Amino acid sequence: MPEASLNIAVIGAGPGGYAAAFLAADLGMQVTLIDPEANPGGVCLYRGCIPSKALLHVAKLIAESQQAKNWGIEFPPPKIDLARLRTWKESVVKKLTGGLGQLSKQRHVEYIQGRAAFTNSTTLRITKADSTEAVLTFDRIILATGSRPAIIPALKLASPRMMDSSGALALEDIPGSLLVVGGGYIGLELGSVYAALGTRVTVVEMLPGLLPGADRDLVLPLHKRLEKMFEAILLNTTVASLKEDGAGIRATFEGGAVQEKEKTFDRVLVSVGRKPNSEIPGLETTQVHVGPRGFIEVNKQLQTADPSIYAIGDVVGEPMLAHKASHEGRIAVEAIAGHKVAFEPNAIPAVVFTDPEVAWCGLTETQAEKENREIKVAKFPWAASGRAITLDRPEGMTKLIFDPQSERVLGVGIVGIGAGELIAEGVLAIEMAALASDIAMTIHPHPTLSETFMESAEVFFGTSTHVFRPKRG
Repeated sequence: MPEASLNIAVIGAGPGGYAAAFLAADLGMQVTLIDPEANPGGVCLYRGCIPSKALLHVAKLIAESQQAKNWGIEFPPPKIDLARLRTWKESVVKKLTGGLGQLSKQRHVEYIQGRAAFTNSTTLRITKADSTEAVLTFDRIILATGSRPAIIPALKLASPRMMDSSGALALEDIPGSLLVVGGGYIGLELGSVYAALGTRVTVVEMLPGLLPGADRDLVLPLHKRLEKMFEAILLNTTVASLKEDGAGIRATFEGGAVQEKEKTFDRVLVSVGRKPNSEIPGLETTQVHVGPRGFIEVNKQLQTADPSIYAIGDVVGEPMLAHKASHEGRIAVEAIAGHKVAFEPNAIPAVVFTDPEVAWCGLTETQAEKENREIKVAKFPWAASGRAITLDRPEGMTKLIFDPQSERVLGVGIVGIGAGELIAEGVLAIEMAALASDIAMTIHPHPTLSETFMESAEVFFGTSTHVFRPKRG
């Protein structure tokens, strides 16, 4: 079918959904984008990536102002106008989502604020925000319904003191104390925000380390800094129960290293992951298959078992990342257009926007150990970086993982300020099958943090200018 005659519906207007809709419109398709919000953006822009990064920027500013005394500059304690902070955060969201609304109009995408339900594989019943209904038929439908915060049934408590990530971003107040259940990226990012604003934060993680899945040497510098910022980090610990009393929420802890079995907190943030939004009304009228973990099953073209329906983003599987969803959306549209495409990335970057940031892509050392895979690892400590020293942030590290035979870059890990910006070079290196020599011979600007990437490759050869290794023998 010619592209221009295709009538496409995209359910969900997050980074995956609107990227798919916009590309489909650019290719000449007739596009309808359906979402409960007034403008595109999804969880990422309204209640996720964007507002959290706005608040993390504020947290970093506060931390840097406190660190400035090391350089001979002292600022008075910050005076926090919470209402104004909320207004600024919301203005960032409004500006970006409003801009996406304008892009929708410019591309002649029909945007419907509402919710969609299937009546069959190509027909949707859409309940609009004004409660009116429309029944529309499409040639292809793309599901981009995203995910929602997971809950622990045993810790479910009907209390205004309980928060998920969306509630924490609302920033209703600055509690005196906060219990964060879960030591993953969401809990650490939001815990960092509240700690910077003056809250005493306690993080509980059931596993032996923060950020499960990330390489331990990348997590260590972050853990050390968070120990100074947070009141407590409790590892190998679980929250057995939560009960509300007059003073707050009383938490009971279990774990071999727990010294204080009970403690009361003003608020509790549960951040134990996310669940896919695959419970789409009427989906059973289609041939779409949903796996045991709730993810919609797709092939490399993002097509479901129903040939008329595609799915992208969080609803099809991990990693649940906005940039993964955007690329999947574009692949799905190109597949619908008949192009020869497949979603086969060699590396998808992951970034934890704490301070310091932690970022990685490709093969991790932890993964290689589990697979008994032979690798070579080269690390460059930021304590040897001139730029890191000028920033008074020498705790970082850049780490490269190589195939020992071909010397090809298989993975990259970075911990330090700006790691989220630096990791893109690692992704490109992996996608382009770069060798250690390619990285070492690429001239990087000095003094920058980016040159730690080059120097890590030099460490691999034992020729790093700023790291001395004694000769053997």
